[in-house]
Amino acid sequence: MKKPTVGIVGTGIYLPSKMMTAKEISDATKGVWSEDAVISKLGIVTKAVPGEQDGTQEMGVFAALDALKNTGVDPLDIDVVLCVGEEWKEYPLTTSALYIQDKIGATNAWGIDVANRCCTTVSALKMAKDMLIADDDINMILVVGGYRNSDFVDFTDKNMSMMFNLGAGAGALILKKNHPENLLLGSHIIADGSLSRTAGVEIGGTANPITCENLEEAKKSLRLMDAQKMKDRLNEVSMPNWFKCIDTALEKSDMVRSDIDFLAILHIKRSGHQFILDELGLKEDQTIYLENYGHIGQVDQILSLHLALQENKVKDGSVICMLAAGIGYVWAANIIRWGKSS
Repeated sequence: MKKPTVGIVGTGIYLPSKMMTAKEISDATKGVWSEDAVISKLGIVTKAVPGEQDGTQEMGVFAALDALKNTGVDPLDIDVVLCVGEEWKEYPLTTSALYIQDKIGATNAWGIDVANRCCTTVSALKMAKDMLIADDDINMILVVGGYRNSDFVDFTDKNMSMMFNLGAGAGALILKKNHPENLLLGSHIIADGSLSRTAGVEIGGTANPITCENLEEAKKSLRLMDAQKMKDRLNEVSMPNWFKCIDTALEKSDMVRSDIDFLAILHIKRSGHQFILDELGLKEDQTIYLENYGHIGQVDQILSLHLALQENKVKDGSVICMLAAGIGYVWAANIIRWGKSS
């Protein structure tokens, strides 16, 4: 019996209207980073930041509604909502997938939140594909989530420059069993748990609760909790792990690097972005550098694909590689063949 395939029906995006400029980021660092360095080194021209009503869950609803509008999918046909939104949301200990399920009218679906930091979307796409193939009762899955971890960034913390790009927004993808287009092919994920507590929000959990004394500090306590260990280890393994993920995902898809037409990559510093393009033999017009959006966590790959479709950088026959990494630490890649399947 032939194994089912899984295709992407379409995408949805929500971006706040509020933006933060490179000049404003420079000012927030109190001059430690110049405006020019923010642009040329960190690769941030502007980034999306949340307005008062842009909660993580609510932005997820907006992205899901956009995906439904773009695809014409009936929300009653959705069987599962996999929420890739961040844990920083309107109300702790509420399930974002279920909030979104209710707000979009997907009343036949069950939902669950998954968390893999900025790797969550690529990881969840693998989960969604595996679920669709394995379960006869699941035919359509909505992968959706919002992100606004930028709230926690302390621009005066010199160790945090790698996270000055954090922005806000939401994305959604709808996947369907045996959809005859836009096939999700191979995926590969690598984790290094030795880095699991080298970065995170330091104040506010059970280990270091919020008190009257640390309340203001807690609001900006996304930190490198072991900066030297994290930087040393990432310098050693990050690029090799990324390329291992890419090459293995390609191998699972019966492809090689030269088959890649478009790289949907998260926002990283400009030099790192260029290095990956060079290693893969790709040109600048075969990706979108998210310098005008910032790093919207796990939304980046959805946003990149969404923009690429609008700009005609992805068309029928294009092979897409989604590339992600998340603190913890985890790296992931997948391969998508866009257009009608043969």
